[in-house]
Formats: sequence, structure tokens, C-alpha cells
Amino acid sequence: MNCRDLQLRWETLSIGQQSVVYCTNLARRKPFLKDIHKKCCLKFATSHLGDTPNMWKKVLWSDETKIELFGNNAKRYVWRKSNTAHRPEHTIPTVKHGGGSIMVWACFSSAGTAKMVKIDGKMDGAKYRTILEENLMESAKDLRLGRRFVFQQDNDPKHKAKSTMEWFKNKHIQVLEWPSESPGLNPIENLWKELKTAVHKCSPSNLTELELFCKEEWENISDIPQATYSCNRSKRWRYKVLT
Repeated sequence: MNCRDLQLRWETLSIGQQSVVYCTNLARRKPFLKDIHKKCCLKFATSHLGDTPNMWKKVLWSDETKIELFGNNAKRYVWRKSNTAHRPEHTIPTVKHGGGSIMVWACFSSAGTAKMVKIDGKMDGAKYRTILEENLMESAKDLRLGRRFVFQQDNDPKHKAKSTMEWFKNKHIQVLEWPSESPGLNPIENLWKELKTAVHKCSPSNLTELELFCKEEWENISDIPQATYSCNRSKRWRYKVLT
């Protein structure tokens, strides 16, 4: 069978171009959203339609994340010759369970990154309040947010515990109402990805080095792009970076 025969056979197949595209793309993973979650996200977006960029500059964003010692799991592609797949330069070394990991809490605003704290042991409400007590106000001061800043946190039970919310009330700290099941709304997720990539390039050999590199690279993320938050005509929340 020559090339012309192959072409004619291909043209007679009853598979459309769109079908081929569907077959070659993987389904994306995303949090499972119930109708109530979608309604809350829409309500959140609609309620902030009139907000100005200056309002969002007063927000102190926060989150926790796990960083593995050998945990860069992103797919990487290499150019290689046949039968060379197992050469060291074409493989990614892995360690069982990631070789260990650390949990960190951090915060940032449009003015830059603030405190990063390693979480020792299991996080509970008391430990979370200790982190806030020792780092939140100092972070706001370092970023020159003033007393009327807005603090963002997700709806983890430790964050929304009655004693924790009382702590915010006693400190006169406004907490941003946050819709459930919406991790993609928090712009800190972009910084987590940048941080983990930078730390992986430092090649830490133990957890002590991992913590050190995390804090160093977090401080090095000094160029935070100015951001505005708006809702387009279909009322879907979006994050727009102004460069």
C-alpha cells in the first residue's frame, strides 16, 4: 500500500476531525461542585462587581500547602532517540512517599509576599490561632496595609471555628466572605506553583534544606503583578493580571 492508497483510506474513514481532537485530550480534574457551591460562587462574584482595584490591594491572601522533598510531579517532556528512555538524563528520580514533606502557611498581598511559617505536627484550631497571633498583624504591617485591611482564608473548619472567628472580632480584623469549594479563586495558588518549581530547582537533600529554600524562594517572589478582580458578562469570576 503506497502513500496515495493510505490517503484515500484515511479520507473514507467516518471519524470527524473533532472526534480525533476529543480522543487526544485528557479530561481535566477539578473540585466536584454541587449546585449550592455554584450558587455561592456566583453570589460571591456578583457581590464584588463594583469593587475597584484599590479595594483588592487591601486584601491579605493566605493558605496552607504541602511541599514534598522530591515532589515536583508535573509532566516533563524530553527529546530522545529510540531505546534511550531509561538513561539518567531522560528520567525523573522518585522517592517513595515523596521522600518526606513539610506543611507551610503563608500570606501575601499585591504589595508582595509576607510571612511563611512551617507547621509542626497536626494543624488544629489552637495552632492556627497561634500562627495568626504571631504572624498576621506583623505581615500586614510589613506590607503597609494599614489597620483596615481585609483578611482572606478558606472555609476549613479550623479557620471558621467559633474561637477563631472570635479572635478576628477581638482584633477588629475584617474577614473576606469566601465561597466553599473554590480553591481556584485564590491567587496564592499561582504563587504556590512558582514556589514549588523554584524550590525543586534548588535540589534540597533533606527537610531542613527544604524549609530553608522554601522561605528563601518565597521572599524572592517580590514582583507581584497588580491584579483586578471582575466578573464578565456571563457572571463567571475571573482573575486578570495587568502587566
